[in-house]
Amino acid sequence: MRIGLVVNPDAGLGGRLAFKGSDGRAAEARAAGAEDRAGPRMNEALRAFADLLASPLNRTKLNPTFVGWTGRMGDAWLADGASFEAIGTTPDTTSAASTAELVGELLSAGVDAVLYAGGDGTTRDIVEALGRLGEEAATTPLIGVPGGVKMHSGCFATTPTAAAEVLMAFAQGDLRTALTEVMDLDEEVYLKGEWRVRMYGEAWTPASPRFMQGAKEQVERESEEDTIEGMAEHVRLLMEDEDLMVVWGSGGTLRTIGRHLDLDLTLLGIDVVHAGKVHADLDEAALLDVIRAHEGPRVLLLSPMGGQGFLIGRGNLQLSPDVLLAIGLDHLLAVATPSKLLGLSSLRIDTGSADLDATFLERRFVKVLQGFRTTRVMRVHGA
Repeated sequence: MRIGLVVNPDAGLGGRLAFKGSDGRAAEARAAGAEDRAGPRMNEALRAFADLLASPLNRTKLNPTFVGWTGRMGDAWLADGASFEAIGTTPDTTSAASTAELVGELLSAGVDAVLYAGGDGTTRDIVEALGRLGEEAATTPLIGVPGGVKMHSGCFATTPTAAAEVLMAFAQGDLRTALTEVMDLDEEVYLKGEWRVRMYGEAWTPASPRFMQGAKEQVERESEEDTIEGMAEHVRLLMEDEDLMVVWGSGGTLRTIGRHLDLDLTLLGIDVVHAGKVHADLDEAALLDVIRAHEGPRVLLLSPMGGQGFLIGRGNLQLSPDVLLAIGLDHLLAVATPSKLLGLSSLRIDTGSADLDATFLERRFVKVLQGFRTTRVMRVHGA
């Protein structure tokens, strides 16, 4: 089997810096100290895949060849001992055009599937490139390793390790492919202060409900206005403790609750509210400074992503493992309307730290606020 490799080396760079994406801001992010995210996540996936190949699970004695460019868009992230066929070299400066060029060369090299690392922008670049190559090319299976800031599309595995599981099952013929939606933030609407994702196309990906995250759903229910008002009143009562520090996660649900409390919160950022002051759109370093300077009570409000159930690891990379530990896992409160929880049997965590993910799994449950003084517990799901 021949597996095409595509890594967007700039994807995810701006996550902990509170950038809402890394498009066109890679140099700025690196100058501010940002570290590679997509490449290391691809390496994590490929190391997990190598372990699977060496295990009894490799019943077909699979020995695939990875195909791609040398350098940061390809073999720099391979696991030791992997078979690699070089078809070019990563340019000094990469862009969407580089991704499109690489995709074309991979198809010419006869790959059976494409394993890629990046975010929604990378997915769109790949799908658009495949579409320009014709109907047959557009059916090439895609498996996404989550490595960006925004990941709404259904092509992504839940974690790098899950991507390895999907690739292994697909390569051995255990998974069929199915169409999934390619989603991304509508930038024009976002500039007007609204959060909305839209569908940009479709792609083929191995069908694995357990390991593939599915596409982001935007759930809007006018009938839930009373519910959101009730949740806002619940939070208002919590904030009567003037020493309470509230860390507000991103997303439309929490922003709407904030409006009911006369708080102007950042739509896609992380804010901290304490003693009537709003610390807006903080990056990882600023969050650590504010949180560590506060010795009193605190609470982290997070709203899961509709349809996918991700609480951490999608669009809120500022909440790094260090930030989460500084807040304290006991102080996390999920917030979701009943309709947002429809179809979700559990909540997903992808902190970027295997040890912290394991700690969440050991705790098993997260408390979810779903109305005025109405909470439930939901299981935390591992990949």
